[in-house]
Amino acid sequence: MKRILVIHDGSAPDWTSGHSLPYEVEAASGSFDALERLRRRAFDVLVTSATTRVEEDLALLEAARQVRPGVKAIILAPSIAAPDVISALRARVFGCLTAPFTPSDIVDMVKAAAEAADWRDGIQVRSARPEWISLRVTSSLVTAERLDSFMTALRSDLPESTRDDLLIAFHEVLLNAMEHGAGFDPEKVVDVSAVRTERAVVYHFRDPGPGFDIARLEHSADPLADPMTHLERRAAEGRRPGGFGILLVRRLVDEVIFNETGNEVVLIKRLQ
Repeated sequence: MKRILVIHDGSAPDWTSGHSLPYEVEAASGSFDALERLRRRAFDVLVTSATTRVEEDLALLEAARQVRPGVKAIILAPSIAAPDVISALRARVFGCLTAPFTPSDIVDMVKAAAEAADWRDGIQVRSARPEWISLRVTSSLVTAERLDSFMTALRSDLPESTRDDLLIAFHEVLLNAMEHGAGFDPEKVVDVSAVRTERAVVYHFRDPGPGFDIARLEHSADPLADPMTHLERRAAEGRRPGGFGILLVRRLVDEVIFNETGNEVVLIKRLQ
Protein backbone atom coordinates (compact mmCIF):
# COMPACT_ATOMS: atom_id res chain seq x y z
CA MET A 1 0.00 0.00 0.00
CA LYS A 2 1.19 3.52 -0.81
CA ARG A 3 2.21 5.68 2.14
CA ILE A 4 1.45 9.40 2.42
CA LEU A 5 3.18 11.66 4.95
CA VAL A 6 1.19 14.80 5.77
CA ILE A 7 2.57 17.70 7.80
CA HIS A 8 -0.21 19.03 9.99
CA ASP A 9 0.72 21.32 12.86
CA GLY A 10 -2.84 22.07 13.95
CA SER A 11 -2.83 25.69 12.77
CA ALA A 12 -4.83 24.89 9.62
CA PRO A 13 -7.89 22.68 9.00
CA ASP A 14 -7.13 19.00 8.57
CA TRP A 15 -7.87 18.41 4.88
CA THR A 16 -7.72 14.63 5.33
CA SER A 17 -10.80 14.65 7.59
CA GLY A 18 -13.79 13.24 5.76
CA HIS A 19 -11.81 12.56 2.58
CA SER A 20 -10.79 8.93 2.55
CA LEU A 21 -7.63 8.05 0.67
CA PRO A 22 -6.92 4.47 -0.42
CA TYR A 23 -3.47 4.74 1.15
CA GLU A 24 -1.80 4.66 4.52
CA VAL A 25 -1.76 8.26 5.77
CA GLU A 26 0.56 9.37 8.58
CA ALA A 27 0.65 12.86 10.11
CA ALA A 28 3.76 14.74 11.21
CA SER A 29 3.62 17.72 13.57
CA GLY A 30 6.24 19.74 11.66
CA SER A 31 9.32 19.56 9.44
CA PHE A 32 11.59 18.03 12.10
CA ASP A 33 9.02 15.35 12.91
CA ALA A 34 8.53 14.67 9.18
CA LEU A 35 12.26 14.07 8.68
CA GLU A 36 12.38 11.72 11.66
CA ARG A 37 9.48 9.70 10.24
CA LEU A 38 11.15 9.59 6.81
CA ARG A 39 14.31 8.22 8.40
CA ARG A 40 12.30 5.43 10.04
CA ARG A 41 10.30 4.33 7.00
CA ALA A 42 9.69 5.11 3.32
CA PHE A 43 6.83 7.25 2.08
CA ASP A 44 5.64 7.73 -1.49
CA VAL A 45 4.29 11.27 -1.11
CA LEU A 46 5.11 14.14 1.24
CA VAL A 47 2.48 16.90 1.63
CA THR A 48 3.72 20.10 3.25
CA SER A 49 1.89 22.27 5.75
CA ALA A 50 -0.59 24.79 4.36
CA THR A 51 0.94 27.45 6.64
CA THR A 52 4.65 27.33 5.77
CA ARG A 53 6.42 29.39 3.11
CA VAL A 54 7.56 27.77 -0.13
CA GLU A 55 11.19 28.50 0.77
CA GLU A 56 10.80 26.44 3.95
CA ASP A 57 9.07 23.63 2.09
CA LEU A 58 11.87 23.40 -0.49
CA ALA A 59 14.49 23.27 2.25
CA LEU A 60 12.55 20.42 3.84
CA LEU A 61 12.30 18.62 0.49
CA GLU A 62 16.05 18.88 -0.06
CA ALA A 63 16.69 17.30 3.34
CA ALA A 64 13.97 14.68 2.78
CA ARG A 65 15.50 13.56 -0.51
CA GLN A 66 18.83 12.98 1.16
CA VAL A 67 17.03 10.31 3.16
CA ARG A 68 14.40 9.20 0.61
CA PRO A 69 15.48 10.25 -2.92
CA GLY A 70 12.28 8.98 -4.53
CA VAL A 71 9.75 10.84 -2.41
CA LYS A 72 7.28 13.03 -4.31
CA ALA A 73 6.40 16.38 -2.79
CA ILE A 74 3.20 18.38 -2.95
CA ILE A 75 3.53 21.94 -1.71
CA LEU A 76 0.55 23.67 -0.11
CA ALA A 77 1.25 27.39 -0.04
CA PRO A 78 -0.68 30.15 1.77
CA SER A 79 0.62 32.50 -0.94
CA ILE A 80 3.11 32.25 -3.76
CA ALA A 81 5.09 34.45 -6.14
CA ALA A 82 6.57 33.67 -9.54
CA PRO A 83 10.12 33.08 -8.16
CA ASP A 84 8.65 30.47 -5.78
CA VAL A 85 6.98 28.67 -8.68
CA ILE A 86 10.26 28.64 -10.61
CA SER A 87 12.13 27.26 -7.58
CA ALA A 88 9.51 24.53 -7.13
CA LEU A 89 9.74 23.56 -10.80
CA ARG A 90 13.55 23.40 -10.65
CA ALA A 91 13.35 21.29 -7.48
CA ARG A 92 11.06 18.80 -9.29
CA VAL A 93 8.17 19.30 -6.90
CA PHE A 94 5.31 17.09 -8.05
CA GLY A 95 2.60 19.73 -7.65
CA CYS A 96 1.95 23.09 -6.06
CA LEU A 97 -1.39 24.30 -4.69
CA THR A 98 -1.89 27.82 -3.41
CA ALA A 99 -4.73 29.09 -1.24
CA PRO A 100 -7.62 29.06 -1.58
CA PHE A 101 -7.77 25.34 -2.30
CA THR A 102 -10.28 22.70 -1.27
CA PRO A 103 -9.66 19.34 0.39
CA SER A 104 -10.76 17.72 -2.88
CA ASP A 105 -8.04 19.62 -4.76
CA ILE A 106 -5.42 18.18 -2.41
CA VAL A 107 -6.86 14.66 -2.46
CA ASP A 108 -6.87 14.60 -6.27
CA MET A 109 -3.24 15.76 -6.40
CA VAL A 110 -2.19 13.19 -3.77
CA LYS A 111 -3.82 10.39 -5.77
CA ALA A 112 -2.07 11.53 -8.94
CA ALA A 113 1.29 11.66 -7.16
CA ALA A 114 0.88 8.30 -5.47
CA GLU A 115 0.08 6.50 -8.72
CA ALA A 116 2.50 8.36 -11.01
CA ALA A 117 5.50 6.54 -12.47
CA ASP A 118 8.36 7.98 -14.53
CA TRP A 119 7.25 11.48 -13.58
CA ARG A 120 10.53 13.07 -12.49
CA ASP A 121 11.56 14.43 -15.91
CA GLY A 122 8.01 15.21 -16.98
CA ILE A 123 8.56 18.96 -16.64
CA GLN A 124 11.95 20.36 -17.63
CA VAL A 125 12.81 24.02 -17.12
CA ARG A 126 14.54 25.34 -20.25
CA SER A 127 14.82 28.91 -18.97
CA ALA A 128 12.96 30.86 -16.31
CA ARG A 129 12.52 34.40 -15.14
CA PRO A 130 9.45 35.61 -13.26
CA GLU A 131 8.10 37.27 -16.42
CA TRP A 132 9.07 34.50 -18.87
CA ILE A 133 9.14 30.76 -18.15
CA SER A 134 9.97 28.22 -20.88
CA LEU A 135 9.35 24.53 -20.26
CA ARG A 136 9.60 21.23 -22.12
CA VAL A 137 6.99 18.72 -20.95
CA THR A 138 6.34 15.07 -21.71
CA SER A 139 3.07 14.17 -23.36
CA SER A 140 0.99 12.55 -20.62
CA LEU A 141 -2.11 13.33 -18.60
CA VAL A 142 -0.23 13.30 -15.30
CA THR A 143 2.23 15.88 -16.64
CA ALA A 144 -0.69 18.04 -17.77
CA GLU A 145 -2.25 17.80 -14.31
CA ARG A 146 1.03 18.76 -12.67
CA LEU A 147 1.59 21.68 -15.00
CA ASP A 148 -1.96 22.94 -14.39
CA SER A 149 -1.13 23.27 -10.69
CA PHE A 150 2.00 25.31 -11.37
CA MET A 151 0.30 27.56 -13.92
CA THR A 152 -2.55 28.21 -11.48
CA ALA A 153 -0.05 29.13 -8.77
CA LEU A 154 1.89 31.32 -11.21
CA ARG A 155 -1.22 33.39 -11.94
CA SER A 156 -2.49 33.52 -8.34
CA ASP A 157 -2.05 37.30 -8.37
CA LEU A 158 -4.87 37.74 -10.89
CA PRO A 159 -8.62 38.04 -10.18
CA GLU A 160 -10.25 34.63 -9.88
CA SER A 161 -12.40 34.94 -13.01
CA THR A 162 -9.41 35.98 -15.15
CA ARG A 163 -7.25 33.22 -13.66
CA ASP A 164 -9.96 30.61 -14.33
CA ASP A 165 -10.35 31.70 -17.97
CA LEU A 166 -6.59 31.49 -18.46
CA LEU A 167 -6.31 28.05 -16.84
CA ILE A 168 -9.15 26.57 -18.90
CA ALA A 169 -7.65 27.93 -22.12
CA PHE A 170 -4.15 26.78 -21.15
CA HIS A 171 -5.39 23.31 -20.21
CA GLU A 172 -7.37 22.84 -23.41
CA VAL A 173 -4.55 23.88 -25.74
CA LEU A 174 -1.99 21.85 -23.78
CA LEU A 175 -4.11 18.69 -24.03
CA ASN A 176 -4.76 19.32 -27.72
CA ALA A 177 -0.99 19.55 -28.27
CA MET A 178 -0.41 16.35 -26.30
CA GLU A 179 -3.29 14.46 -27.92
CA HIS A 180 -3.17 15.57 -31.55
CA GLY A 181 0.44 16.69 -31.86
CA ALA A 182 2.15 14.03 -29.75
CA GLY A 183 -0.45 11.25 -29.61
CA PHE A 184 -0.04 11.07 -25.83
CA ASP A 185 3.32 9.41 -26.45
CA PRO A 186 5.34 10.02 -23.23
CA GLU A 187 8.55 9.93 -25.26
CA LYS A 188 7.43 13.02 -27.19
CA VAL A 189 7.54 16.52 -25.74
CA VAL A 190 5.63 19.78 -26.00
CA ASP A 191 7.35 23.14 -25.57
CA VAL A 192 5.40 25.60 -23.42
CA SER A 193 6.17 29.21 -22.53
CA ALA A 194 4.31 31.51 -20.12
CA VAL A 195 4.99 35.23 -20.47
CA ARG A 196 3.67 38.02 -18.26
CA THR A 197 3.83 41.61 -19.49
CA GLU A 198 2.45 44.71 -17.80
CA ARG A 199 -0.72 44.45 -19.86
CA ALA A 200 -1.15 40.82 -20.86
CA VAL A 201 -0.52 37.13 -20.20
CA VAL A 202 0.83 35.21 -23.18
CA TYR A 203 1.13 31.43 -23.61
CA HIS A 204 3.02 29.75 -26.44
CA PHE A 205 2.77 26.04 -27.31
CA ARG A 206 4.74 24.01 -29.84
CA ASP A 207 3.99 20.32 -30.38
CA PRO A 208 5.99 17.74 -32.39
CA GLY A 209 3.15 16.94 -34.79
CA PRO A 210 2.81 17.83 -38.47
CA GLY A 211 0.14 20.42 -37.70
CA PHE A 212 -3.24 20.73 -39.41
CA ASP A 213 -5.23 22.79 -41.86
CA ILE A 214 -6.75 25.50 -39.69
CA ALA A 215 -9.48 26.17 -42.25
CA ARG A 216 -10.70 22.59 -41.88
CA LEU A 217 -10.48 22.49 -38.11
CA GLU A 218 -12.87 19.87 -36.79
CA HIS A 219 -14.15 22.09 -34.02
CA SER A 220 -15.29 24.80 -36.42
CA ALA A 221 -18.72 23.18 -35.98
CA ASP A 222 -19.81 24.67 -32.68
CA PRO A 223 -19.60 21.90 -30.03
CA LEU A 224 -20.93 24.31 -27.42
CA ALA A 225 -24.22 24.50 -29.28
CA ASP A 226 -24.86 20.81 -28.52
CA PRO A 227 -22.26 19.75 -25.94
CA MET A 228 -23.81 16.38 -25.04
CA THR A 229 -23.82 15.19 -28.65
CA HIS A 230 -20.27 16.43 -29.00
CA LEU A 231 -19.11 14.51 -25.91
CA GLU A 232 -20.97 11.36 -26.94
CA ARG A 233 -19.30 11.44 -30.36
CA ARG A 234 -15.86 11.78 -28.76
CA ALA A 235 -16.59 8.88 -26.39
CA ALA A 236 -17.70 6.70 -29.31
CA GLU A 237 -14.42 7.52 -31.04
CA GLY A 238 -12.45 6.55 -27.92
CA ARG A 239 -11.20 10.09 -27.35
CA ARG A 240 -10.80 12.00 -24.09
CA PRO A 241 -13.66 14.09 -22.66
CA GLY A 242 -13.52 17.73 -23.65
CA GLY A 243 -12.30 18.71 -27.06
CA PHE A 244 -14.21 21.99 -27.13
CA GLY A 245 -10.92 23.16 -28.51
CA ILE A 246 -10.18 26.39 -30.21
CA LEU A 247 -13.76 27.63 -30.21
CA LEU A 248 -13.88 27.55 -26.40
CA VAL A 249 -10.38 29.00 -26.12
CA ARG A 250 -11.32 31.92 -28.37
CA ARG A 251 -14.14 32.77 -25.99
CA LEU A 252 -11.77 32.86 -23.02
CA VAL A 253 -8.77 34.80 -24.34
CA ASP A 254 -8.43 37.83 -26.59
CA GLU A 255 -6.27 36.40 -29.36
CA VAL A 256 -5.42 32.93 -30.68
CA ILE A 257 -2.66 32.90 -33.28
CA PHE A 258 -1.40 29.82 -35.18
CA ASN A 259 1.78 29.40 -37.16
CA GLU A 260 1.60 28.38 -40.81
CA THR A 261 1.63 24.62 -40.24
CA GLY A 262 -0.67 24.65 -37.22
CA ASN A 263 1.66 23.00 -34.71
CA GLU A 264 2.35 26.21 -32.77
CA VAL A 265 -0.18 28.49 -31.12
CA VAL A 266 -0.03 31.69 -29.11
CA LEU A 267 -2.74 32.72 -26.62
CA ILE A 268 -3.01 36.34 -25.51
CA LYS A 269 -5.17 37.52 -22.60
CA ARG A 270 -5.17 41.28 -22.04
CA LEU A 271 -5.29 42.48 -18.44
CA GLN A 272 -7.40 45.38 -17.24
